[in-house]
Amino acid sequence: MESKPVLFLRSLLFWFGFIVNTAVFGLLVVFLFFMPATFRLKIARLWSYTNNFLLKVFCGIDFKVKGQENLNVETAIILSKHQSTWETLALHSFTPLVHWVFKRELMYIPVFGWALALTDPIAINRGTGRVAIKQLIDEGTKKLNNGKWIVLFPEGTRTAPGKTHKYKIGGALLAQKSGYPVIPIAHNAGEFWPRHSFIKWPGTISVVIGPVIETKGRKAEEINKEVFDWIENTMKEISDESRWNR
Repeated sequence: MESKPVLFLRSLLFWFGFIVNTAVFGLLVVFLFFMPATFRLKIARLWSYTNNFLLKVFCGIDFKVKGQENLNVETAIILSKHQSTWETLALHSFTPLVHWVFKRELMYIPVFGWALALTDPIAINRGTGRVAIKQLIDEGTKKLNNGKWIVLFPEGTRTAPGKTHKYKIGGALLAQKSGYPVIPIAHNAGEFWPRHSFIKWPGTISVVIGPVIETKGRKAEEINKEVFDWIENTMKEISDESRWNR
């Protein structure tokens, strides 16, 4: 295992590359504001591919995906585990073109936020409660009806390896109201790129894409529980406790 000073240097090189990568692709998205959102999302996918390359070269982090055949449906809602910053950078590279649900404050970040706002997301004010839920359901259903995939993190915030938060009901409510299926995703990225950590640890992230969860005629609570059970049970299979507190 490399020493922490070496890992720090490798992480520093990654962040430098990431900033340049984000500036280049972010400005490209902004300058192409007149193009369709689908085109801009394809640029975001190139940004994601480049992030994966930078992580592999500088930090020794790669990933493997199991269950990609479960994405072979026309339109769906992805509900993903949220352990790290990694999934916000890498999900674009192995899923269909997805439209993100996120807190609207992210759009105020120069370049990154401007580009994010131009990818046809659902930007909500999480402090507005029912208003935010209604916005999610209204905008999300409209996008789904137009063949657009939606991705959410039901935990709402990054959760340390070995821990979990209660899954928020928003994604399941969108599924109940719209009738579109849910696809759960589990991964252990937090073991290699921990939250609040500058240092990234080399290794291979395990990503598991779950089977389609049908939602028509089902209550949001039932959908949410099935998503929770599948993700958290899968996390037990792919997690390594020895990497939780390094």
